[in-house]
Amino acid sequence: MTDQTIAFIYLQVVRERFLSTKQLGEKTIAQLSENELHYQPNEQSNSIAVIIKHMSGNMVSRWSDFLTSDGEKSNRNRDQEFIEGKSSKETIFALWEKGWQVVMETLNYLNENDLTKIITIRGETHTVIDAIERQMAHYGYHVGQIVYVGKMLKGEDWETLSIARGQSEDYRNQMMKKSRG
Repeated sequence: MTDQTIAFIYLQVVRERFLSTKQLGEKTIAQLSENELHYQPNEQSNSIAVIIKHMSGNMVSRWSDFLTSDGEKSNRNRDQEFIEGKSSKETIFALWEKGWQVVMETLNYLNENDLTKIITIRGETHTVIDAIERQMAHYGYHVGQIVYVGKMLKGEDWETLSIARGQSEDYRNQMMKKSRG
């Protein structure tokens, strides 16, 4: 397998992983009311709405002009992202979509030759691969928070996003049958 082929496969996998992460967040957001999106367990914790506002700000900043400008844009006000507001569910979801659109558009135009290029984030240099992995970890961290809080809020009304408890064996058997054709 050539380096070019490996790089192509890597970009495909990364796009799929980002989409999967996005979908986990969306399936959680869909289960929650506007009030639940603004739930804040204590002063030091962020609501899901604030996490989404932060993620969107980060995404637009990091992924806009990805290969040509620093990932921390001068027009970003990161501290403002952590101030709770009472945005509607529609506004919160629009922020979510805005951020993810920039991420996916950028990932879709990257090619194998871009992966070893050097970019900067806050003046610190990174290969494109490192920057991608950095953001995947960051978004996975925050989507994990969103899912966890959502699951706590919904309790028994939570609709599982993965294999339901007690269903692992059935799921494995289905996957094995599927792989055999």
